[in-house]
Amino acid sequence: MKTIFHGAAQRGHANHGWLQANHSFSFGGYFDPGKIQFGLLRVLNDDTVAAGMGFSEHPHYNMEIVTIPLKGALAHKDSTGRKETIRAGEVQIMSAGTGIVHAEMNASPTESVSLFQIWILPEKVNIEPRYDQRLFDWKQKKNSWTEVVAPDMEQALWINQQAWLSLATLDEGNALEYRGHKPENGFYLMVIEGEVTLGNQVLGKRDAIGISETDVFEMKSTKYSELLLIEVPMA
Repeated sequence: MKTIFHGAAQRGHANHGWLQANHSFSFGGYFDPGKIQFGLLRVLNDDTVAAGMGFSEHPHYNMEIVTIPLKGALAHKDSTGRKETIRAGEVQIMSAGTGIVHAEMNASPTESVSLFQIWILPEKVNIEPRYDQRLFDWKQKKNSWTEVVAPDMEQALWINQQAWLSLATLDEGNALEYRGHKPENGFYLMVIEGEVTLGNQVLGKRDAIGISETDVFEMKSTKYSELLLIEVPMA
């Protein structure tokens, strides 16, 4: 098993006033030649958006974009005419395909919103743009994975890639195994909250680790933890 540790404090950071952004991979004004992407995972941004602010209309092409609000709500609109609100507990996915223009604004005039935005390179390019979102009760399913994005499951949001995104809670002192779906895939584990160990590596809040050259691994919690696991092709 091969691993690469990405500590929370070593991420890129951008303070835009209305936006506090932490970048796991090179993005915008942050560039690290050792952190361009992990396999086909291109972006994992950990954003906090001030009340009433947000991302004005901008285009995307040929990218799978997953948004996971952690606190608060986002107001979404796009060039297909879709208007939605995405709240903590829900997951949103867009296939940008041939091109989509969208805006994401904090839906609250008084409270900030925190979210992960994830970009994954697509399996097929130039598909028709599409949008979906769904509520998942993953925090109620103790000590187990909830698949929220997958290429082949009705219970999850469909993605145009051989990629799987899962969320889990892990009570203190418990262990949790993950088995990959494809032998060529790697895994990017982010600790949302809490602390876990994987082998000899301790991961705290917002620490991450890339895992490859294995199809199964196990983590153990030293305190209550919330986890994000992104399984992606490595090439």
